[in-house]
Amino acid sequence: MELQSENNSGRIIIDPRSGFCSSNSIFYSKRKPHSLPPNHSLDVTTFISSCSHHGRIAFIDASTGQHITYQQLWRAVEAVTCSLSNMGIRKGDVILILSPNSIYFAVVCLSILSLGAIITTTNPLYTTREIAKQIADSKPVLAFTTSPLAPKINKASPTLPIILIESEDNSSNTVEKMMKEEPELSRVRERVNQDDIATLLYSSGTTGVSKGVISSHKNLIGMVQNIMVMFGKEQEEHGQTFICTVPMFHMYGLALFATGLLALGSTIVVLSKFEMHDMLSSIEKFRASFVPLVPPILVAMINNADAIKSKYDLSSLHSMFSAGAPLSKEVIEGFIEKYPNVTILQGYGLTETSGFGASTNCFEESRKYGTTGLLSSSTEAMIVDIDTAQPLAINQTGELWLRGPTIMKGYLRNEEATKSTLTSDGWLKTGDVCYIDSDGYLFVVDRLKELIKYKGYQVPPAELEALLLTHPAILDVAVIPYPDKEAGQIPMAYVVRKAGSSISEKQVIDYVAGQVAPYKKIRKVTFISFIPKNPSGKILRKDLVKLARAKL
Repeated sequence: MELQSENNSGRIIIDPRSGFCSSNSIFYSKRKPHSLPPNHSLDVTTFISSCSHHGRIAFIDASTGQHITYQQLWRAVEAVTCSLSNMGIRKGDVILILSPNSIYFAVVCLSILSLGAIITTTNPLYTTREIAKQIADSKPVLAFTTSPLAPKINKASPTLPIILIESEDNSSNTVEKMMKEEPELSRVRERVNQDDIATLLYSSGTTGVSKGVISSHKNLIGMVQNIMVMFGKEQEEHGQTFICTVPMFHMYGLALFATGLLALGSTIVVLSKFEMHDMLSSIEKFRASFVPLVPPILVAMINNADAIKSKYDLSSLHSMFSAGAPLSKEVIEGFIEKYPNVTILQGYGLTETSGFGASTNCFEESRKYGTTGLLSSSTEAMIVDIDTAQPLAINQTGELWLRGPTIMKGYLRNEEATKSTLTSDGWLKTGDVCYIDSDGYLFVVDRLKELIKYKGYQVPPAELEALLLTHPAILDVAVIPYPDKEAGQIPMAYVVRKAGSSISEKQVIDYVAGQVAPYKKIRKVTFISFIPKNPSGKILRKDLVKLARAKL
């Protein structure tokens, strides 16, 4: 049996088992396709709020038990939208969010998007220097933050207006206060189109240098549709309570907890920050059924399984969804052995894909060890030869290219990076070395990009190298990923001392630690006589990785 489809050239034949078309070397998603809404004048907030469901509670604060119903959520979004409009916020304005997870985070996001303004988020762990760099690039006109984090913004950009998300000081202008105001029917309403910019999240992309990823309302609507396919059946049959363990400022958390799951009517229990005890006790207290997380949390649950099972009632938990890095066969088998009633699902995605490009959506799909799943609905893939860029076939390994409704518009004010990452016909070069098997499952083999994955966070070596080269005692440096059982990878620096210098490992580590977020810290240093480079001056990082692993 063969599937037939149409493209600009006419009829194409798709293998139903793999999704591969031999005539154009494209892998097509095996999932039921979805169509973007025909109404071009549509923002993602309106799209989500118009999705029908039977959900009642939208958010629960894990620490206080305070909750927001869906009725309260949409009233709050309209009230905050009106307040922002009255403040002069308009379509195209960039608004910064610097906040830990909160039951109000989604209210702020959805209100900004409803206006046609643009969200840019940043990490609460960032230093003032890192925040100032993003502010200078994204040029926000307003910032939402919390009282403890406000000083960082004040130091990074003293003139940037701030609204506190929540505060104990009743005199402050807060989101909580804005939510209680009566929405005005006469507010300024600008036409927002699906092609308009919705988010500007920062990613290290394929080059290791942080760039603003431009995603449209169409991209986010496509992402929400994918999430509805991933989790919709289970939600419809049983209802779902999710534990929010991953940061909402990241595309993974923004896609699931601040937008996508709301279209299904799911209940989201919010942890302001991750603590293993808080996550496990929240599963028990709120009878949670689903926990999206990153691989190091799974590893910790395996290593402490006996103590966890004796202390916490996890009987309501039936699924965990892991993203950020592929899970090894050993980790999956170890988890299944310790928690036989919990299904592990996996996903693959980038900031540039507005969330997930592939996933396993059910127990049957999760049984294929090592895969990150089937291509998301309406997503196409090519595997291309790394050296020649020629398309490859089933079970052949090369760079993964993706195309579909969720692929970003490009990088902010960086035409060179956009052209090197997006082809003229819409393919995103992911920088990941992959293959797709005869059943259509995607396997991630390696990373062309030089990012270091520390506990699910992306650490760009280029940023740390540039910082270390400012030290007067360092002549040259290269930063590589070093294997670590708990973190996955840690940043390791190969350092060439300047003549006469006796700088120590501790001094190198301390120099970086004072200027970057904790997860970016250098954690291992080796001194070397020279940094190996190719004729064009590019660091031969793979040679250093081999050298480091030879000493393991």
